[in-house]
Amino acid sequence: FTMLSHRWGIGEPLLRDIEGRRIYDLDGTEGLAKLQKFCLLSLRRGFPQAWSDTRCIDEDRSAELQEAMGSMFWWYHRSSLTTAYLSNVSDTASLASRVWCKRGWTLQELLASPTLVFYVQDWSLALNSDANNHKTDPAMLEEVQRRPELRCCTSKHFCPGSAGLDRASSMRMDDARSRLSYYPPEDVAYSLFGIFKVYLRSAENALGRLLVEIISQSGDISVLNWVG
Repeated sequence: FTMLSHRWGIGEPLLRDIEGRRIYDLDGTEGLAKLQKFCLLSLRRGFPQAWSDTRCIDEDRSAELQEAMGSMFWWYHRSSLTTAYLSNVSDTASLASRVWCKRGWTLQELLASPTLVFYVQDWSLALNSDANNHKTDPAMLEEVQRRPELRCCTSKHFCPGSAGLDRASSMRMDDARSRLSYYPPEDVAYSLFGIFKVYLRSAENALGRLLVEIISQSGDISVLNWVG
């Protein structure tokens, strides 16, 4: 199965909007067109199943939404391919998508995905690279490294859990996290659960309890800098 990494835009279709309907028979919004294109690309690459957060999570059910946010790292980690869509990049020779790079969930999705391919606004391959995995393409890695938010995200085989993060990696991740935008604010915790191999069943004080778990596993109190 494939996963979509993207920034929400105008008119994103939710599960209730398209449940029980064939998406290719619908028209209207930019968000729907994005979903259709993503599904078609997945089929053309030989994957009959495609996952998008807008379509595959019932946001009207809080328990399902919370469970999904806690499980998302593993879904990306087990996927065959992640499609990263840079909706505001029109030049195939650039990855300068401040909107997508600054998105809080991008850190998790880049680290978790073993295989990832970038597409720009018109769904052309970024940098015109036809590599099966842009995480192993030297030119693509060089572009990603130019974004300070993403310099810690180029590992193809990331090992989740604080025990697998050395001091240097932890500092790079701290720097990356500080540059990212999170809305709502509790997403800073949700988007780090999988990276540190922590699962919390309750949303109450999620960030505080996440930090306690990280410190108990690693003994690294520098993570307290995340809350000032």
